[in-house]
Order: sequence, then structure tokens, then C-alpha cells
Amino acid sequence: MHILISNDDGYLAPGIKVLAEAASEFAEVILVAPDRNRSAASNSLTLRRPLYVHKYADNHFYIEDGTPSDCVHMALTGILEIKPDMVISGINHGANMGDDVIYSGTVAAAMEGRHLGYPAIAFSMDAFEPKYWETASKAVKAVLSKIMVQELPKDSILNVNIPDIPWTEVVGFSATRLGQRHPSEDAIKQIDPRGNEMFWVGPVGKVEDCAEGSDFYAIEQGHISVTPLTVDLTRHSQLNKLQQWVPEAH
Repeated sequence: MHILISNDDGYLAPGIKVLAEAASEFAEVILVAPDRNRSAASNSLTLRRPLYVHKYADNHFYIEDGTPSDCVHMALTGILEIKPDMVISGINHGANMGDDVIYSGTVAAAMEGRHLGYPAIAFSMDAFEPKYWETASKAVKAVLSKIMVQELPKDSILNVNIPDIPWTEVVGFSATRLGQRHPSEDAIKQIDPRGNEMFWVGPVGKVEDCAEGSDFYAIEQGHISVTPLTVDLTRHSQLNKLQQWVPEAH
């Protein structure tokens, strides 16, 4: 078995090293990741300039100025001679739950694998500076052990979030839906040393929907959250009403 690994924190991030070590117990690992932190890059692809790939170890590469989606796309369509069986992204420093998945480079790397026909998983830790990497490693191994017995369909994307607590305190795994946040807070305006106005994107909104069954609730209760994602953004329940609303062509 071959597994392609990527992330959005960069190829030197502790999380991707933990992920690669855990996955190497189940398969041959190929790692293609950004050269630096590209968090919140979402599904962006680089289309107006070339990408430079650098090999730094056996089956380990980083892409100069590449996004997470670039890394997976280039790996699957240009770099690798042997195609992997699946794509895994992470382990992200910080959770990717609820609305966060829209912006997440970690989830985007998994989605790119799914777009190109491979089952994919995104792993994230619920802390920007995680302490319990052993918990993350054991969670990855538990999920991969299950996949060895029951393979994921090719159109699968699993979004796994892991609480930053000792493994002995993890209650279990929960199948969850995405929760929801309030809108983001206002942008922060500042003045630079030359007197120019500049802005920072404001903090994320507070959690709004953290009801039982959501990913936010699972993490709060000490569970590892596993959320199946789909790339179909169509709001099917509105199609009939919309058909009655759209103007007729004359």
C-alpha cells in the first residue's frame, strides 16, 4: 500500500512528521508538502507561474511557494511514478471544524486527492501548539487499522479532529456533522510605521452550533470527531423552489 501525505503547515511541521511515522506502519509513505506554512490557503491552485519541486529525502518533497492543493495535484499528476492508494493530510496544528473547513488548507489537500479519484482523510489537532502528539499518532493508527479491514470508497473524504488530551482520557470516536460558527469578528485596522493604513483579518466567530452530534460537541466531550465530507455544494432542498423563482427566457 502507498499513501500520499501532505499538509498546510509546511514540510518541517511536527504534525506531518507524526503523521508520516504513524502511516509508515501501514504503507510506504510519499510526502509532498508546502515549503512553509500555508494555513487557510483553502483549495487554491497556482496557475500563473511554474512550481519548483525539491527533494529533501527519499520519497519526501516540498514545493516552493506551493499551496496544499498544489502539492497534492503535482504529486498525483506529475511527480509520482507509483500512484498511491489514498491521500492523507495533516496533522494540522489547530482544529478544522464547522465553517473552518471552507478555508482549511489541510482539508483542501484531502479534497484535491478526492477530486483526482483517491479516498482521502484530513487529520487535525484541537490546539495550535499541541502537547499530546502520542494521542494524535494513536488516533491515526486506529483509523488506518480500520481502513485495512474496510477500505474507504474512492469518493470519500473524512475530516478527523483530535482533542489535545492524553490518550487515556479520550472517550472514543464519534461520527459527527459539521457544526457552525457565528460570523467572523471585524477586521483590525492599524497604522504602519510609515503612516499607511493596514488591516488584519479579524478573529473567527465564536461557536454557534455545538449541539450534540456536531464536531464541536464531540471534541468538547473528549471524543475524536470523524466527519464525512462531500464536495457537492448544491442545496438540493431548494431546487424546486428556485425553479419556480428563476425568470423564464423569452
